[in-house]
Amino acid sequence: MSQPSQAEQASSAAGRGRARPAQEKPAYKRVILKLSGEALQGSQGHGIDPDALTHLAREIREVHALKVDVAIVVGGGNIFRGAARAQHTIAPATADYMGMLATIINGMALQDALEKQGVYTRVMTAIEVSQIAEPYIRRRAIRHLEKGRVVILAGGTGNPYFTTDTTAALRGIEINADVVLKATKVDGVYTSDPVKDRTAKKFNELRYIDVLNKGLKVMDSTAVSLCMENKLPIIVFNTTRPGNIKRVICGEKIGTRVGS
Repeated sequence: MSQPSQAEQASSAAGRGRARPAQEKPAYKRVILKLSGEALQGSQGHGIDPDALTHLAREIREVHALKVDVAIVVGGGNIFRGAARAQHTIAPATADYMGMLATIINGMALQDALEKQGVYTRVMTAIEVSQIAEPYIRRRAIRHLEKGRVVILAGGTGNPYFTTDTTAALRGIEINADVVLKATKVDGVYTSDPVKDRTAKKFNELRYIDVLNKGLKVMDSTAVSLCMENKLPIIVFNTTRPGNIKRVICGEKIGTRVGS
């Protein structure tokens, strides 16, 4: 068994003496937070922006302080977007594997940022890279969550042709999460792109089947179908607004909720 890190010891000691305000009662016990790679790039448009990374780490720390089990699925589009590259000279499967490796880089960066905030973590990956991360094993991931660690799930599903949205749905089902939180740059799901169409209307609630039938850009169809079959709700919300992750987890009605 590995020894607790300094971040683990510090966070554990802080947690024992921390009083939770009465109004900050979480609505969920265990969540899957789906972060796009773009969430880490900030305003610079590519790569990893230290300010954006620190912002996310602080937001996640606030949620962790509520004793919520947090698992994070991170994308890799800020470093390499497999689908776009595959349209050129790289074979689609190879491009997807390259994208999965990018998610591991992002996972390591997020781990470092969280531990600097006193939140202890584990990076688990579907692609074996034992020198830098643990292999994803369902029972081990659940055990880490039970011990109060934030689990960062990288490497996608470990297979090409599946998105990190599908990874979030699949892992959410496996670890018995209460909800998938899809973090985006907009405040929910709209009839069309609100950036391009000023007449676009926001949905406060949607049924899974309506998302599939209307082809709405919530998550890919495989992810939505998995959630529908297993009755795992999805909440799409704007993560760029400070405090929104905490608001969603505490049950505030923001964003768009997708369910039965």
